[in-house]
Amino acid sequence: MTATAQNPCEILAATLSRLFVCSPHGDFTRVRTPYLYPDGDSIDLFVKPRLDGVGGTISDLGETIRWLRGQTVSPRRTPRQAAMISDICMTHNVEFFKGMLQARYENNNAFADVATRVAQASLRVSDLWLSFRNRAVESVTEEVEEYLIEQKIAFEKVPRLPGRSGRIWTPHFHARTDVQSSLIYVLATGSRSAARAVTEHVVTAWYDLSNLRTGQNPTEFVSLFDDTADVWADQDFALVRSLSRIARWSEPDEFAQILRRAG
Repeated sequence: MTATAQNPCEILAATLSRLFVCSPHGDFTRVRTPYLYPDGDSIDLFVKPRLDGVGGTISDLGETIRWLRGQTVSPRRTPRQAAMISDICMTHNVEFFKGMLQARYENNNAFADVATRVAQASLRVSDLWLSFRNRAVESVTEEVEEYLIEQKIAFEKVPRLPGRSGRIWTPHFHARTDVQSSLIYVLATGSRSAARAVTEHVVTAWYDLSNLRTGQNPTEFVSLFDDTADVWADQDFALVRSLSRIARWSEPDEFAQILRRAG
């Protein structure tokens, strides 16, 4: 006999619960959800039922904010970041209390809905690290632009250059002094987990543009690390060193000297 075919709703009802794993956690029950933080870690919720056994509180116990803090340079949230978290909580009807995302369920039938809302809020808040990262790059490149103007070094912002593969690359600056022209990539991020991806992007760009380093008027490649953020590993510097000259934003005078001397 063949098994009776199930419709999609029956399949979901039978299998969806397997994606959530519960385990004791002190005074709470830990619920490991199928939702993931951007670095692949699972989002966990913590449930504390009321003493009467009807209803209770579902919380992330501050894990989302702790995760987000670990991806950024500053330990403090800006007013704009706080406003974004507030908007997320309002959208998902979740309370933000002492760094925790949480909500009450008034009866056991509402448990699944409330748990989903808290998990979604955690996911949305963790995704804010993308805006933090982009802002970190924008902030540093603005500082570099101001410094080049101060040093009276002529430059063009984000030139569009075709690589050997045909792909168009956009370094942050094309600087020109009396002795040489230099393409500059600014490597900046507030996240350790994103640092390697930033490095590999720049390495790929330098490799694809390497034909510009040859000929009668070779162009110098400069990788400017924002080392004011402690997110870079020795391997990140080693990866770009063979294809470009390395400068550190904590030493701006050395960066200017690299742009002003050939070879």
